[in-house]
Amino acid sequence: MGAAEAALILVAGVVAGTINTVVGSGTLVTFPTLLFFGYAPVTANVSNTIGLVAGGLTGSWGYRHELRGTRATLLRWAPMSLLGGVVGAGLLLVLDPAAFRAIVPALIGLGLLLVVFGPRITAWTTARRGDFPATALDEHSARRAALLMVGVFATAIYGGYFGAAQGVILMGVLTTLTSASLQSLNAIKNVLATIVNSVAALTFIIVAPEQVDWRVAGLIAAGSLLGGVLGARVGRRLPPTVLRAVIIVIGVVAIVRMLWFS
Repeated sequence: MGAAEAALILVAGVVAGTINTVVGSGTLVTFPTLLFFGYAPVTANVSNTIGLVAGGLTGSWGYRHELRGTRATLLRWAPMSLLGGVVGAGLLLVLDPAAFRAIVPALIGLGLLLVVFGPRITAWTTARRGDFPATALDEHSARRAALLMVGVFATAIYGGYFGAAQGVILMGVLTTLTSASLQSLNAIKNVLATIVNSVAALTFIIVAPEQVDWRVAGLIAAGSLLGGVLGARVGRRLPPTVLRAVIIVIGVVAIVRMLWFS
């Protein structure tokens, strides 16, 4: 690994950590970057997942004030994230790598669509929620509580398997089915996504250590550690359109590269 490559991976980690905290699509920066430098898709995904745990921790800590009063909610949903992360990581290791190469372009495309239409989805779901108290995290009904558990679990499976736009998907689920403020939900999203990444990373390290490139994981960890802090402190002031534009460009390049050079 040359100095230029290492520097770019480190920068990608910073950007991903920031975006994950603010938007939730950081993998669409780091994963395509690793593909660009020729890393195998599974190795890139595994190393990226491990590296981004650090950014999740600092991002969650940065949102600690928005997490006040959400302990009971997190205790209900965290087990679903943990179990889903294990299932998703297991699927990545069990399925043929060729299947992963075939599926990833579609997953990146889905992530890009969610990034593009995320604001409209959020606006629509917010309008449908009505004027509920900003701190209301109760699910209001057994049916809604069950849907939330299923939604969190399904999103965690996706996050453990690939993870791009996991936060966007999770925010769509939470804003649709709860009446909490978006800032509180974003804080919860950061915690749940970090749980998914952490348990998936641990699964990879224990079950498939040969798939881990520790140089890559270390560089992304160092970058995302700083990115999580930036995302929590100043990332919310950045124009969302700029972040989305960067994600879209990099994601399209990744799709083209995987389809043409697989």
